[in-house]
Amino acid sequence: MAIPTHPVRRTRRERRFDLRATALFFVLLAIVLCVLAFLARTAAGIVEHRPLWAGVLAALGVAGVLMSRSGWRRVSVARCAGRAARALEEAAEIASDAASTQAGTDRVTAIDQTFPRPAEPRAEATVPLARLADYAELDPDGFEEAVADLCAAHGCREVEVVGGAGDLGADVLALTPDGRRLVIQCKQYGDAHKVGSQDMQRFGGTCFTIHEADVAALVTTSEFTDPALEYARQCGIVCVDGPGLLAWRHGTGPSPWQLTGAAATPAGAERGFAYGDPAEADECHGAR
Repeated sequence: MAIPTHPVRRTRRERRFDLRATALFFVLLAIVLCVLAFLARTAAGIVEHRPLWAGVLAALGVAGVLMSRSGWRRVSVARCAGRAARALEEAAEIASDAASTQAGTDRVTAIDQTFPRPAEPRAEATVPLARLADYAELDPDGFEEAVADLCAAHGCREVEVVGGAGDLGADVLALTPDGRRLVIQCKQYGDAHKVGSQDMQRFGGTCFTIHEADVAALVTTSEFTDPALEYARQCGIVCVDGPGLLAWRHGTGPSPWQLTGAAATPAGAERGFAYGDPAEADECHGAR
């Protein structure tokens, strides 16, 4: 567990007067001044009594200064010359590499023009989802996209995938070709995992009251339990299982919004569709 730290307020300490340090400073200053005065008096005495020696010492000092400056200049000139030489070598290498690359490109172009390469085969178009196994191999987001594509392919407008955290049971929203609001929940389950009544009740509690669906459908790659089908019949929810999804995909069966309100028949059940009875739908979500 991290321990919270509080900012530390820093205060500036005022420097106090130190008599000892001040006295030591003035003593050192006096010593320096005395040494400078002694050197100046000695130099004046040498100039007065031995002017020749003074001139020789002055000449030697000037010569030393000039020699040191010329040495620094020689060093700087040598450095500049070395840098220039390295820059010229790098430029020559770059030019040589560019020339060799251009020559290789020209040779390849000439060979291609003389002996054209065979055309590469084009990638095949994406195979449409024609089997139930194709839908089962998709991830949940991909399955929602596939159902949305089916809606758009069968004439729906304003198709939108809204599945995710906080979707309140709606994965696909759209307007049917006749202008009704369609709300679909997608359940990508395996063969051994059927859609139960709890899944259906959660969807039935939001599809009409929150999403204001005119047509509510639950689409799955699996099957529905009998209690789930009974609840869907009472609430007017369209149930599309795996075979019904394939029939919708191939056009051999109706779209979920085409037979809304029709009672499920044995033939319809075989095709994988179950439709709610509007006479009993008011018991689930009230009159709209």
